Amino acid sequence: MYEIRVGLGSCGIAAGGLEVYDELLKETQGMDVKVYPTGCVGMCYKEPLVDIIDEDGRTVTYGNVKPSMIKEIIKSHIMDGKPLLKWVVRDTEGEKKYDNYMDKQVKIVLRNCGQINPEDIEDYIKVGGYKAIQKALTMDPYDIIAEIKESGLRGRGGAGFPTWLKWKNTKEAPGNPKYIICNADEGDPGAFMDRSVLEGDPHSVLEGMMIAGYTIGAQEGIIYVRAEYPVAVKRLKIAIKQAKDRGYLGQNLYGTNFSFDIKIRQGAGAFVCGEETALIESLEGKRGMPRLKPPYPAYSGYMRKPTVINNVETLANIAWIVTNGGKRYSSYGTETSKGTKVFALTGKIKRGGLVEVPMGMTLREVIYDIGGGIKKDKKFKAVQLGGPSGGCIPESLLDTVVDYESLTKTGAIVGSGGMVVMDQDTCMVDTARFFMDFIVKESCGKCTQCRLGTRRMLDILDRICNGQGQEGDIELLEDLAHMVQSTALCGLGQTAPNPVLTTIRYFRDEYEAHIRDKKCPGGRCKELIHFSIDPEKCTGCRLCELKCTSHAITGEFRKTYHIDPDKCTKCHTCYDVCNYDAVVIS
Repeated sequence: MYEIRVGLGSCGIAAGGLEVYDELLKETQGMDVKVYPTGCVGMCYKEPLVDIIDEDGRTVTYGNVKPSMIKEIIKSHIMDGKPLLKWVVRDTEGEKKYDNYMDKQVKIVLRNCGQINPEDIEDYIKVGGYKAIQKALTMDPYDIIAEIKESGLRGRGGAGFPTWLKWKNTKEAPGNPKYIICNADEGDPGAFMDRSVLEGDPHSVLEGMMIAGYTIGAQEGIIYVRAEYPVAVKRLKIAIKQAKDRGYLGQNLYGTNFSFDIKIRQGAGAFVCGEETALIESLEGKRGMPRLKPPYPAYSGYMRKPTVINNVETLANIAWIVTNGGKRYSSYGTETSKGTKVFALTGKIKRGGLVEVPMGMTLREVIYDIGGGIKKDKKFKAVQLGGPSGGCIPESLLDTVVDYESLTKTGAIVGSGGMVVMDQDTCMVDTARFFMDFIVKESCGKCTQCRLGTRRMLDILDRICNGQGQEGDIELLEDLAHMVQSTALCGLGQTAPNPVLTTIRYFRDEYEAHIRDKKCPGGRCKELIHFSIDPEKCTGCRLCELKCTSHAITGEFRKTYHIDPDKCTKCHTCYDVCNYDAVVIS
């Protein structure tokens, strides 16, 4: 019997995966074929993806599948036994090398994503699911903590705090009941790691929470997930119901005196609620604003009781570590940063998607060997790591290894795992403005330093991008940034200046060009750029004219075209569509 799985994570659905799934059900009706949905395997740039698995386990993956392709795939691959090579992107046994996207990856967190049906608990059980909690229930909680300590697992939500120490502090903190909270409030622009895990392997997160609950002495777990993740919420609800129906959640689990239940709470999408104490305030029905620390949540968290807060990726590691041992996990990574890390590769990258790599791999390897390099083979300029709390790393530092300490030295952070790649056409001043605008809108306003300091920084960046920058603006930005860093109440404010400081540190010449020369080297700031067409390169293909919605481009077919500066809205469309580099930005 053949099995066919269709990538129906959010990326697959957005690319048309549901239509492909329906067509497969139609075309295989009456055949000895099992069709089922799966999560994101990470190759978002090839969605919709369809895997066909034969009785021997050979898996052939088709990419960019359209409903119109299904009939031909079924006829050739299943009825005639011949994979349709023209659409194949991966083949576990084929001689031809199709795509090396997976070659340098190590899948621990993503071990089941794209491999199992996330809506069927039986699929999870078949790959060893819920074995780890059974093993954990035979262990002393301190032995579990010791195993997590040996693994070297640090929190994957951004701060990198040792997971074992957080669990130990909470276990030993006075007071009951105790709680375990899964932070699934993923808010960084360009980040979708937690969403993909929840959509593709929700039971691994539930099992991780169960192990954490047993270890610290909690009987209740809460998943705080943003409401903008409807597919993740749906699959979490299915997973919790299935686990309860099987007796894996509830009272006296596996014949022991350990009882544990999990509930879901949906957040309204406030970025600040990714900060653990603001998340707790939101859970308690209050406005999401950070608390003063100490006391830390391990001692006074949800309902002022001892609470462990781990993010999705951290918890998805737990069952694997308990099953395979902390020593094996620590065999990956560096001395101080063990294991693997999941990154969301986005931006001007050829192969955008989800990757899981051992800590210690260089940025160059991730971007070029796995991501395939820059779109249209343009020049790499920078990579933004850590979202609004992170920083921009230039080409000269591409050989920096991915671990907590090395990235911190550059001015960036590992963060939750967003990795936004920028090319030669990116304005770094405008990039800093984008992230600062995000922070200003997401600041809760509780502390003056963050509320007013970031607003003032944004005003200066706006002026610079609009051609009104003044001498001394760079120094003023640096002063304000250091003030906000050192005085803001929570992590959001303390890290908010990072994009500004790193762009000044590595791209100061661009700031100076904006201020002194009234030029934008990246060609993005509208007040500082001018569009024209190079008559030596223009072939008169007319594509720019057809795409220009402001009718600013005129000319005669097969002859040189021209741009009327008075009509030009500087939308970049002509520049983006020209195949001959004839559109010039000056």
